[in-house]
Amino acid sequence: MSLTREIALSSLRLGGGNPLFLIAGPCVIESEAHARMMAEKVAKIATDAGVPYIFKASYDKANRTSVKSFRGPGAQEGLRILGKIKADLKVPVLTDIHDASQAGPAAEVCDVLQIPAFLARQTELLIAAGKTGRIINIKKAQYLSPWDMANVAEKVASTGNSKILLTERGASFGYQNLVVDFRSFPVMQKTGYPVVFDVTHSVQLPGGQGHASGGQPEFIEPLARAGVAAGVDGIFLETHDNPAAALSDGPNALPLAQLPALLAKLKELGTLVRRWRTD
Repeated sequence: MSLTREIALSSLRLGGGNPLFLIAGPCVIESEAHARMMAEKVAKIATDAGVPYIFKASYDKANRTSVKSFRGPGAQEGLRILGKIKADLKVPVLTDIHDASQAGPAAEVCDVLQIPAFLARQTELLIAAGKTGRIINIKKAQYLSPWDMANVAEKVASTGNSKILLTERGASFGYQNLVVDFRSFPVMQKTGYPVVFDVTHSVQLPGGQGHASGGQPEFIEPLARAGVAAGVDGIFLETHDNPAAALSDGPNALPLAQLPALLAKLKELGTLVRRWRTD
């Protein structure tokens, strides 16, 4: 396990050999009531497991397979909802931005700004995000190698902001399939930035249902365990109380009821891996 730099987020410490942290929530804000319910339940599960937690939800899914797909409430309403969740529940929040103009408004509310995988090389977006001073989570594009992410991170770092997370989410493997190269974790950790494993998007089958993406959620747990064993700093999971009814990415979401048991296993494994690193 490579030792990455530590990033402070309020009382949380991300990377730097600190305990495994969790980024989790529904793919998209479906409603204020649903987002708040999910934030409350996931926060309790993470607290009970003793795992540092960041709530995630998108206010706009700008890259849906079909023009008819649900995208979310939009920036203004979505940020209002995320701001209320953050204030009321006292949890850090993360959301995606898709355009340089969204960086400033999102940064006023969110602790972490996420760069979607499809946009990982958009220079103006990366620089605008970096200039906010917030933590920037960059998803590794499905078409990039882990070695390429050093150049991507450098764009954010050129603004003087070194609070960067790099997230693996699988690489394109033929049509409508993704595969995770576990070499990517130590390779990206050599940049010095904490590395996160987006497990649920890695089991996605892009466009696999024709009008929407499919998924193979039965592989979430074995991939998550493998990633933690490989030494990742954090785990990213999209979870839903009823994946069959989710308005986005339900086929690859982890059922909320399965999160407590999985998180307990991942924490135990993460503790063991960190002890190996220090022995």
